[in-house]
Amino acid sequence: MTGLSQDLIWWISAIDIPAMAGLFWLIWRTRQDGNREIERLHNMLDQRSEQLREGLHAFKLEVAKNYASRRDLRLVESRIVGHLLRIEAKLDKTALEAASLRFDETRKR
Repeated sequence: MTGLSQDLIWWISAIDIPAMAGLFWLIWRTRQDGNREIERLHNMLDQRSEQLREGLHAFKLEVAKNYASRRDLRLVESRIVGHLLRIEAKLDKTALEAASLRFDETRKR
């Protein structure tokens, strides 16, 4: 039995311990690489989010500078409606005059 136990001790010390140490080192190295990659992706995501945020703020500023306000749109709308009402009144007046002329012509016949 001492021969078997010495073979077992030799096997553990010569094969198993270095193999386990190698596996432990691989797991540790893979974990470190994964953590570094996660940190790199996190930083890249933060950077791109900040760029998108800056782009959105720049777009909002451009819209605020270059586009009309609601008050301005209401003023333009009221001017257009006023012009359309005047045109409608003129068309109604012209239509009444035309109808009157047709009525007078039919009466004369």
